[in-house]
Amino acid sequence: MTSIPKNVKLRRELGLFSAVCLIISVMLGSGIFVSPANALKNTGSVGMCLVIWASCGLLSLLGAMSYAELGTVVNKSGGEFSFYQSAFADMHKFWGPLPSFIYSWVSIMYVRPAEVAIIILTFSEYFIRPFSILTDMTPESEHTVKKTVSILALGIITFINYTSVKCFIKIQNVFTICKVTACIFVIVGGIYQLYLGNTKNLMTGFEGTTLSIDTLPIAFYSGLWAYDGWTATTVVSEEIKNPQRNILLSILLAVPFVTMIYVLMNVSYLTVLSVAEMTSVQAVAVEFGTRALGSFSFIIPLGVAMATFGCALSVQFGITRLCFAASREGQMLEVFSYVSVKKLTPAPAVVLQGLLTLICLLCGDIVVLIEFASFLVWMFYGISMAALIVMRYTKRDVKRPFKVNTSLYCRTNDINAIYHLYGGAK
Repeated sequence: MTSIPKNVKLRRELGLFSAVCLIISVMLGSGIFVSPANALKNTGSVGMCLVIWASCGLLSLLGAMSYAELGTVVNKSGGEFSFYQSAFADMHKFWGPLPSFIYSWVSIMYVRPAEVAIIILTFSEYFIRPFSILTDMTPESEHTVKKTVSILALGIITFINYTSVKCFIKIQNVFTICKVTACIFVIVGGIYQLYLGNTKNLMTGFEGTTLSIDTLPIAFYSGLWAYDGWTATTVVSEEIKNPQRNILLSILLAVPFVTMIYVLMNVSYLTVLSVAEMTSVQAVAVEFGTRALGSFSFIIPLGVAMATFGCALSVQFGITRLCFAASREGQMLEVFSYVSVKKLTPAPAVVLQGLLTLICLLCGDIVVLIEFASFLVWMFYGISMAALIVMRYTKRDVKRPFKVNTSLYCRTNDINAIYHLYGGAK
């Protein structure tokens, strides 16, 4: 009879490159390929649209740096859950743990499984598109095949996350490289169109700007939603090697990179699509590929499939760690805090997320429901900023590799701290 090893726990398997890939994998979903025109629709002009995309990237970077500070202070997996526990739990016996309890249950039981289900449905739609065109499927048979592929994809994703963290890392990194390559194809196609002189749409600049006090929040909301995912490394901080260094550095590398990708892809789209076409076509990247990439246009649906599969894989990986962390603190069933002795993964939490996502897949149209609940995500981000301020006072003696200025500007000593943290010298 073999003895069970003591102190079985999750191992630190994610290095800097894998942490960067994790953030990019979650941030780069299908949105920039399928529906990037929401910001354009609410601004009315090319110039203001690009300003919104760049501004959303800057705001995301500032938010992510705040999370990096929180992650280095708390140093536990679970992201917002662990932040709320550290900041508020000791303030009151009932009200203190309530924010973390609400966040964990809303995210674990509904929001994230529904999000993964929507991403997988998008994956299956683009995965079967070439086959449906070749075989001339009826809408009914296409719907059946789409559901079947979605369930199979979910099974594969859950199996990967159940089996091995090392396996997840390898597959995630490959899919991240593939989706970035697809983005680069779009950008290179746009650069070629600029070389040919197709600048008519871009030259309109700020002409036609309709931005108002009513449409500005909507424009920023649609842009910021596309950037969602910059919290990814703080959710799995217990599995990141040298988290005091790599959480912040992965954010500083990944978020500006994704910002550059988003802005350049929008510029590329506008080389061949007018404002009216951008806001009316069903799949912007597919239309761009048809017009600009010629025989390489097949890369677009393939890129969307790669992006969505990798994104769903990484989102499920993160939410299982939240489930693990919440259960460890007694806010969910204890069984979900168990770690597989052989596989060293939170196996019960992975199985739970697989089942919840399966229910969402079988429920039909869940897009409206998740849109209704999405405002909670921004509320939780706001509570995290409050937690940051609280812990500046309650945990002022905890060593911080760097410190974000609450006025949203890095002070000189913060910049010096970052410089020395990554091997610089005066």
